[in-house]
Amino acid sequence: MIKKGILISLLLTLNSCATNTSYIEEAQSKKTLDEKIGSMLMVGFMGTSAPHNSQICQDIRRYDLAGVILFDVNPVNHKQAKNISSKAQVTKLTQELQACSKDGKLLIAVDQEGGKVQRLKSKYGFYGKFPKAKDVIRYSDAKVKQYYEKMGAELSSVGINYNLAPDVDLALNKRNHVIYKLGRSFGANPKQVVHYASIFMNAMHDNGVLTSLKHFPGHGSSLGDTHKGFVDVTKLWKPIELEPYKMLAQTQTIDSVMVAHVFNKNLDSRYPATLSKKTVNGKLRGEFGFNGVVITDDLQMGAINKKYGLKNTLKLAINAGDDILLFGNQLSVKSMVKTSTLVNTIKQLIQSGEVKLSDIETSNERVERLKAKL
Repeated sequence: MIKKGILISLLLTLNSCATNTSYIEEAQSKKTLDEKIGSMLMVGFMGTSAPHNSQICQDIRRYDLAGVILFDVNPVNHKQAKNISSKAQVTKLTQELQACSKDGKLLIAVDQEGGKVQRLKSKYGFYGKFPKAKDVIRYSDAKVKQYYEKMGAELSSVGINYNLAPDVDLALNKRNHVIYKLGRSFGANPKQVVHYASIFMNAMHDNGVLTSLKHFPGHGSSLGDTHKGFVDVTKLWKPIELEPYKMLAQTQTIDSVMVAHVFNKNLDSRYPATLSKKTVNGKLRGEFGFNGVVITDDLQMGAINKKYGLKNTLKLAINAGDDILLFGNQLSVKSMVKTSTLVNTIKQLIQSGEVKLSDIETSNERVERLKAKL
């Protein structure tokens, strides 16, 4: 027999789910084609402010962008800040960005793992001394929780609501420059990695910050750097690298998964993971049962940019099952792209039948469900 309190709680949960579903369906029906396409995009931009007439504000308004990503280093002029120069400045910037959005739930993202990967640095007035994952495992769970609660609180205090972390790659290859040597992994044991990743995610959630596991289906065994060019992990990759995702895929803790640009013949003999339907819709969704948001790693990285070209990249990424396409406009001045170019290119792909509008609408629904958590 169900107790009265539990029954009421259950009914309230069901009612909340129904309300969210109807709200999402209603929001979808009101969107223009440009807005549906824009709701799949997360972009980087130049500027430490976003006034009403700025290009990024106009893009957010016109295309109903899923989100933006903030960086501190300016790729055009290293003497100037790109988006981050002080606490007060970032707080004002995020307020301006949200004011440009339709629902006040624009995803404002950064990479804030700890160690070498933390955009909010001490020199800008932030704490900036969060330990790398490799060092975290030496501390007690209470101390780890304390560190990550502090990180979540700092992000939230300046209006950042989406942390592109934790890294759940396994520390399998000592010659790996991008994960192992930077100490970004919680270890080689999947259960240990999941344990600390869960503490990380829960601490972010306590502070109203969303998270993203990365880099699916595993970057820990690689030798190359996908920022620079094509990386084939076929001979080095091990199935155990999927375990953290398999263990977490259907839990409520996980908000989103970032998919990597690694090429892995074990999963797809033709395309790198980001552009692979077999990897995203097949392995992650079909086999592991994950129905949340899949976000790409930066699609301007050399592994993608040099090989596929913009139109083909967009077509393959959408058809693979990716929900948010990330263009950081960060890695090189030459690869920077206007939001209007992205939207118009995807529109052409829909018109030519190379991309289905229904896939974009399904992605929009997942993104709306993610935003509903905020």
